[in-house]
Amino acid sequence: MPPRLRFSTQKRWQDAINRVSLNLKRKTSGSTRGGSFHSDSDDNHDGPKQPPVAYENTFQLEPKDTQRFPTKKAEDVIKAIFTSNLSDKKYNSDHCKNLTTQLTELIRTQVKQELGLQNRFKIVVLVMVGSMKGQGVRCASRCLWYPQFDRFASYSYHNEHLFAVGTVYGVYYE
Repeated sequence: MPPRLRFSTQKRWQDAINRVSLNLKRKTSGSTRGGSFHSDSDDNHDGPKQPPVAYENTFQLEPKDTQRFPTKKAEDVIKAIFTSNLSDKKYNSDHCKNLTTQLTELIRTQVKQELGLQNRFKIVVLVMVGSMKGQGVRCASRCLWYPQFDRFASYSYHNEHLFAVGTVYGVYYE
């Protein structure tokens, strides 16, 4: 239990709280400007009153026609990276873990360079590497996106030892 204060100390605290709340009531009972307190010094400025400035929203809800995701360029990037990095490789499961990560990062950075600095696309890259042993493979993915603006590019590569599938998603964000 907290120690009890003397009557005079309690009375001083209560008086201080009452004074602060009374001052707040006085300040807020008048008109306010933009959610802040109104002060008397604001009324004493010289000159005509300026009309309030109206700001418009600056966000874009859709890309411009020149800013569409370049699927052909993204596909060419995937193709160039796969052919330069996988042409002499053999499948090794331990080595392919790191190889997949490296390929993903290479593709992502080159696609971002192709888009330039003024892009509004979130880039998602998926790379899958597997061994060629005469079996078939199906790759599928599902996305929640806006089909008018979001695009993807995909490329499949294979040699006698391995296959690789790379997909780049360009998802427009507002």
